Amino acid sequence: MKIAAALSLLAASASAFAPVAQQSKTSSLSAFSVDNIPGAIAPTGIFDPLGLADKADEMTLKRYREAELTHGRVSMLAVLGFLVGEAVESKTFFVQW
Repeated sequence: MKIAAALSLLAASASAFAPVAQQSKTSSLSAFSVDNIPGAIAPTGIFDPLGLADKADEMTLKRYREAELTHGRVSMLAVLGFLVGEAVESKTFFVQW
């Protein structure tokens, strides 16, 4: 039983390093437009109340998307820092004793 388990593990680990035929893959980055931007919902499209994406080209849309992700990540870190500071200081933000 132990030998069968060892042989099956050996065969499974050897198949992990076997060469695999390369197939051409299409990237979603090459097909980047207002209609299929990540986060667009099928019936409504993207949420753009000011119409900034109507006049933007592909590079501008990518820059807007990158800025949106960066600002979201910074705000998440800011909230985390605020919560850690409150936990360490053990005082509430609204009531200073």
